[in-house]
Amino acid sequence: MLRIGYGLLYLVFLLREFPHRDEMWGPGSPWTPELARLMYDQSGWGSVLMLSDSRGYFEVCYAVALVTCALFVVGWRTRAVSVLFAVVVVSFHARAIYMADGGDNLMVLMAVYLVFTACGRRWSFDARKTRLKAAAGRTADPRGSGLRHQLGDAGSILTTVLHNCGMFVIAAQVCFLYGCAGLYKVQGRKWADGTALHYVLNIDLFRPWPELSQVIDGHHVLLTVVGYMTVLVQVAFPFVLFSRLKYPVLILLLGMHVNIAVLMGLPLFSGAMIVADAVFLPDRFYRAVGRLWRRTVRRAGVTGADACPGATPAAVPLQPGPAGDAQPSGRSRSSQGPR
Repeated sequence: MLRIGYGLLYLVFLLREFPHRDEMWGPGSPWTPELARLMYDQSGWGSVLMLSDSRGYFEVCYAVALVTCALFVVGWRTRAVSVLFAVVVVSFHARAIYMADGGDNLMVLMAVYLVFTACGRRWSFDARKTRLKAAAGRTADPRGSGLRHQLGDAGSILTTVLHNCGMFVIAAQVCFLYGCAGLYKVQGRKWADGTALHYVLNIDLFRPWPELSQVIDGHHVLLTVVGYMTVLVQVAFPFVLFSRLKYPVLILLLGMHVNIAVLMGLPLFSGAMIVADAVFLPDRFYRAVGRLWRRTVRRAGVTGADACPGATPAAVPLQPGPAGDAQPSGRSRSSQGPR
C-alpha cells in the first residue's frame, strides 16, 4: 500500500508540475544551480540533477523519474526500482528544497525506508510472476540441501529482518510526527484558546477557495471544537495504536487531512500523510478490500472468473517453507487461483 501510494503520489506530482518543471528544478529555476551547490556545501544534500547544467540532461532525468515512479507503482523489479525511486525523490527534493509544500519532506523519509522493505510481495508484477511460477511448478524446491539452500535461507531471514525493521521505523516515524505536532500545538496560545483555525483560514497563501474558507470561518464554535480535537487526536495517536480506539482516530485523521488538502491547498502533504496512516491498518482490512475488489470485477464480467469455478485467488503469494513443513503439492496448487 505504501509503495503504490507514494509512487502514485509522486508520479501525479511530477505530471502536475510538468509545465513548470524548468522553473522548479531545471536550469532556468530562480533557485539556480550555483545557489543549490552553495547549500549542498553547508547541508550535505546532493542531487543527480546537479551532475550537469544541460537542459537535455535535465529532460532525460525528468523522463527517467516519471518512468521510475510508474514502475514503482506497478511493482516491477521492485527491489532495484525502490532504490531508484528513493534516488529520484531525494534528488528532486534537494534540487529545490524550498519549492514544494512540505509533503515531500515525509516522502523523502518514506522513500528511503521503503528500500529496506519487501514492498513488492503483494499487488505487483513481481507477485504475479511468483504466482505464475508457482502455478507452473517452477518454484525452487524448499527441500533442497547444500550451500545454495543455506544461502537461500540466510537471504530469506535477512530480507524478513530488514522488512520488519523498515516497517517498525515507518510506524515510529508517523508516531513521532503526530506526537510532536500535537505537543507543539499544546504550547501555542492560539491553539489553547481555540482560535488557531480562524487564523489558518485567513492566510491568503493557503486559501485556494476564499469563499469556502469564509463560510467555514463563520462557525466559531465548530472551529474551536475541531481545533481541540485536532490537538487531542495527534497527542493521543501514539498511545491508541494497540487498541481499537485507533480506528476512530484514523478516521478523524483522514478527515483532517482531506480538509487540509481542500481548504489549505496542500494535496501532496495530505496525500503523503494519508498513505502513511495506512500502515496501521491490519492485514484483514486489505484482505477484505481484495475480496470486495474481486467480487466487483466478477460482477462486471471483466475477468474470466467463471473459467475455473471453485478456484479462489490467493491472498498472499506462496512462500517456500522449511524442509519439514513442506505442503502437499495439491494444496499449493489449489491456493493459486486465476487473477
